[in-house]
Amino acid sequence: MATPKPGQPVRGSTTGRPLMAALDLFGRRWCLRIVWELQVDALGFRALQQRCDGMSSSVLRQRLVELADAGLVRQTDESHYVLTTLGREAFEALRPLVSWADRWAEALEDD
Repeated sequence: MATPKPGQPVRGSTTGRPLMAALDLFGRRWCLRIVWELQVDALGFRALQQRCDGMSSSVLRQRLVELADAGLVRQTDESHYVLTTLGREAFEALRPLVSWADRWAEALEDD
């Protein structure tokens, strides 16, 4: 499956609107988790795999390729993975959604 990119057809959008391309990318299993785990520091492949609850190496490799193709992750000279500037900006853009999700969970508990 090709990496979702703005301007190209993606799941849910034949026009490839940027938001729809981002939602397609982040909707892929483990993509958000990888971004979340890389928010603080660079991680090697095995360390990242462990932080992601031991996901299969083939899935992790595929998701890292997709995130790199999308410009959100890069590999360092030491073979660690880090967020790019765009990756850090994506994480920051998702922070309000995390806050909303916490409020949503609390509201549902109160019902």
